[in-house]
Amino acid sequence: MRTLVFYPMLLALQLSAAAPAGQPVATLAITVERVSRNGGNIRVGMYDSTSWVNHEVEPVAGAVVTAISPRTVIVLHDLKPGTYGVKLFQDYNRNGEFDFTWIGLPAEKYGFSRDPIVFFHEPDFEATKFALRPGENTIAVHLR
Repeated sequence: MRTLVFYPMLLALQLSAAAPAGQPVATLAITVERVSRNGGNIRVGMYDSTSWVNHEVEPVAGAVVTAISPRTVIVLHDLKPGTYGVKLFQDYNRNGEFDFTWIGLPAEKYGFSRDPIVFFHEPDFEATKFALRPGENTIAVHLR
Protein backbone atom coordinates (compact mmCIF):
# COMPACT_ATOMS: atom_id res chain seq x y z
CA MET A 1 0.00 0.00 0.00
CA ARG A 2 1.35 3.40 -0.92
CA THR A 3 1.29 5.82 1.97
CA LEU A 4 0.82 9.53 2.11
CA VAL A 5 4.12 11.21 2.76
CA PHE A 6 4.49 14.66 4.25
CA TYR A 7 7.62 16.39 5.38
CA PRO A 8 6.68 17.70 8.84
CA MET A 9 9.79 19.78 9.47
CA LEU A 10 9.45 21.52 6.13
CA LEU A 11 5.72 22.02 6.56
CA ALA A 12 6.14 23.43 10.04
CA LEU A 13 8.57 26.04 8.77
CA GLN A 14 7.30 26.76 5.28
CA LEU A 15 3.98 28.51 4.87
CA SER A 16 4.43 29.15 1.17
CA ALA A 17 6.79 28.82 -1.76
CA ALA A 18 7.86 32.24 -2.95
CA ALA A 19 7.55 33.05 -6.63
CA PRO A 20 10.66 34.47 -8.31
CA ALA A 21 11.02 38.27 -8.13
CA GLY A 22 9.11 40.06 -10.87
CA GLN A 23 6.89 37.05 -11.56
CA PRO A 24 3.13 37.10 -10.95
CA VAL A 25 2.20 35.59 -7.60
CA ALA A 26 -0.80 33.65 -6.40
CA THR A 27 -2.54 33.02 -3.10
CA LEU A 28 -4.39 29.78 -2.38
CA ALA A 29 -7.09 29.53 0.28
CA ILE A 30 -7.88 25.90 1.08
CA THR A 31 -11.14 25.29 2.93
CA VAL A 32 -10.90 21.92 4.66
CA GLU A 33 -14.38 20.52 5.32
CA ARG A 34 -15.44 17.69 7.68
CA VAL A 35 -12.66 18.35 10.18
CA SER A 36 -13.03 15.99 13.14
CA ARG A 37 -13.50 17.12 16.73
CA ASN A 38 -10.52 14.89 17.58
CA GLY A 39 -8.28 17.96 17.32
CA GLY A 40 -4.65 17.89 16.32
CA ASN A 41 -3.29 19.62 13.24
CA ILE A 42 -4.14 19.81 9.58
CA ARG A 43 -1.00 19.10 7.51
CA VAL A 44 -1.16 20.21 3.89
CA GLY A 45 1.30 19.84 1.04
CA MET A 46 1.00 21.36 -2.43
CA TYR A 47 2.82 19.46 -5.19
CA ASP A 48 3.56 19.81 -8.89
CA SER A 49 3.48 16.75 -11.18
CA THR A 50 7.10 15.84 -10.46
CA SER A 51 6.99 16.13 -6.69
CA TRP A 52 3.59 14.35 -6.47
CA VAL A 53 5.00 10.98 -7.51
CA ASN A 54 8.43 11.29 -5.91
CA HIS A 55 8.12 10.91 -2.15
CA GLU A 56 11.77 11.92 -1.70
CA VAL A 57 11.02 15.43 -3.04
CA GLU A 58 9.67 18.12 -0.76
CA PRO A 59 6.32 19.76 -1.54
CA VAL A 60 6.27 23.03 -3.45
CA ALA A 61 4.45 24.65 -0.51
CA GLY A 62 2.82 23.52 2.68
CA ALA A 63 1.57 24.38 6.13
CA VAL A 64 0.65 22.91 9.48
CA VAL A 65 -2.27 24.56 11.27
CA THR A 66 -4.45 23.75 14.26
CA ALA A 67 -7.48 21.68 13.25
CA ILE A 68 -10.74 23.49 13.93
CA SER A 69 -13.97 21.50 13.55
CA PRO A 70 -15.98 21.41 11.34
CA ARG A 71 -13.98 23.59 8.94
CA THR A 72 -10.40 24.88 8.81
CA VAL A 73 -9.11 27.43 6.31
CA ILE A 74 -5.45 27.42 5.31
CA VAL A 75 -3.99 30.23 3.19
CA LEU A 76 -0.74 29.85 1.25
CA HIS A 77 0.82 33.11 -0.01
CA ASP A 78 3.34 34.18 -2.66
CA LEU A 79 2.99 31.07 -4.82
CA LYS A 80 4.16 30.64 -8.38
CA PRO A 81 1.17 30.13 -10.72
CA GLY A 82 1.03 26.70 -12.34
CA THR A 83 -0.63 23.31 -12.11
CA TYR A 84 -0.65 21.65 -8.69
CA GLY A 85 -2.30 19.03 -6.53
CA VAL A 86 -2.94 19.19 -2.79
CA LYS A 87 -2.86 16.36 -0.26
CA LEU A 88 -3.62 16.80 3.40
CA PHE A 89 -4.57 14.97 6.55
CA GLN A 90 -5.74 15.63 10.08
CA ASP A 91 -2.88 14.62 12.36
CA TYR A 92 -4.90 13.80 15.50
CA ASN A 93 -1.88 12.98 17.67
CA ARG A 94 0.43 15.63 16.15
CA ASN A 95 3.16 13.07 15.46
CA GLY A 96 3.83 14.40 11.93
CA GLU A 97 2.90 11.07 10.32
CA PHE A 98 -0.18 9.77 8.55
CA ASP A 99 -1.17 6.86 10.78
CA PHE A 100 -2.74 3.55 9.80
CA THR A 101 -4.65 0.93 11.77
CA TRP A 102 -3.12 -2.49 12.41
CA ILE A 103 -4.89 -3.79 9.28
CA GLY A 104 -3.52 -1.03 7.07
CA LEU A 105 -6.52 1.30 6.86
CA PRO A 106 -6.15 5.04 7.45
CA ALA A 107 -6.44 5.94 11.15
CA GLU A 108 -6.66 9.68 10.43
CA LYS A 109 -8.86 11.69 8.10
CA TYR A 110 -7.31 12.69 4.76
CA GLY A 111 -8.19 14.48 1.55
CA PHE A 112 -6.98 15.60 -1.87
CA SER A 113 -7.72 18.54 -4.15
CA ARG A 114 -10.73 17.88 -6.38
CA ASP A 115 -11.95 15.18 -3.92
CA PRO A 116 -11.16 12.13 -6.08
CA ILE A 117 -12.35 8.67 -5.07
CA VAL A 118 -9.55 6.81 -3.30
CA PHE A 119 -9.02 3.03 -3.43
CA PHE A 120 -6.17 1.69 -1.27
CA HIS A 121 -3.59 4.27 -2.42
CA GLU A 122 -3.34 7.96 -3.09
CA PRO A 123 -4.80 9.11 -6.42
CA ASP A 124 -2.72 10.02 -9.46
CA PHE A 125 -1.74 13.64 -9.97
CA GLU A 126 -4.18 13.89 -12.91
CA ALA A 127 -7.13 13.26 -10.57
CA THR A 128 -6.11 16.04 -8.19
CA LYS A 129 -4.56 18.73 -10.37
CA PHE A 130 -5.90 22.27 -10.57
CA ALA A 131 -4.69 25.49 -12.17
CA LEU A 132 -3.28 28.07 -9.78
CA ARG A 133 -3.69 31.43 -11.47
CA PRO A 134 -2.13 34.78 -10.52
CA GLY A 135 -4.09 36.48 -7.74
CA GLU A 136 -6.45 34.86 -5.27
CA ASN A 137 -7.50 31.22 -5.70
CA THR A 138 -9.74 29.01 -3.57
CA ILE A 139 -10.35 25.27 -3.35
CA ALA A 140 -12.30 23.04 -0.96
CA VAL A 141 -11.17 19.64 0.26
CA HIS A 142 -13.51 17.25 2.09
CA LEU A 143 -11.83 14.97 4.60
CA ARG A 144 -12.66 11.26 4.56
